[in-house]
Amino acid sequence: MTDPASTPVWSPSLAELTERVPLPAGADIQMGPVLYEHEGTELEGLLARDASQGGHRPAVLVIHDWFGVGGHVAARIQMLARLGYVAFAADVYGRDVRPGPEEAGQVAGSFYADLPLMRARVQAGIDRLAAEPDVDPSRIAVMGYCFGGSASLEVARAGAEIKAAISLHGSLVVHEPADVADVKAAILVLTGADDPMVPDEKVAAFQDEMRTRPAIDWQVVSYSGAMHAFSVPGVDSPDHGAQYQDRAERRSWRALTDFLAEHLG
Repeated sequence: MTDPASTPVWSPSLAELTERVPLPAGADIQMGPVLYEHEGTELEGLLARDASQGGHRPAVLVIHDWFGVGGHVAARIQMLARLGYVAFAADVYGRDVRPGPEEAGQVAGSFYADLPLMRARVQAGIDRLAAEPDVDPSRIAVMGYCFGGSASLEVARAGAEIKAAISLHGSLVVHEPADVADVKAAILVLTGADDPMVPDEKVAAFQDEMRTRPAIDWQVVSYSGAMHAFSVPGVDSPDHGAQYQDRAERRSWRALTDFLAEHLG
């Protein structure tokens, strides 16, 4: 008899994930690299848009996990482009900095240790996205996965002129004293109830920090049975507390797209 715990979890391919958002009739989704810089560091992101659309459009900045810009965020920006957004996968690390499993924690950790730099790198991506001729700079949201979820919340704390900040299974950095005075964005946190990297006490502490400023529009959604990286296809390391869960992926996608529609129009 097969041990269920040893059976690999099913997950869609990135192409199958993209196809969960139907391609609109007549759409012309284009995606390509974008070079930009921050204080002398060259960065390389990916931009996706529906070239068949005209006029100024809302835009979404997507921040990578601790492996850097790769296939997962490329799929996500194509999904967002199919919904009519100009979508930009920003590069926080630097061009050609795409660490493997052995180095990713160290690279990400260097930014957690320097939150002003993390915030500034995300802001550089916002500025680059806002400069696109078909982007309405007054309607920009930021979202991210794992490391990118943390970075999304940090740039919101820094007072970025964005409408929404969304974290998917991001580490919830709690500031003492509270650092929410400059938040302008509505905040959505989508987390796994069984994520060992975001335990209940950290979620509670984050919510307590948000409560120190009642004017902030925030919400936290916790998905039962979901571990870290629950929305990233191919992740299957339950012994390390990380595993894809299709139910949570689908629900979190609906939640974030509803949130974007509400705040970007």
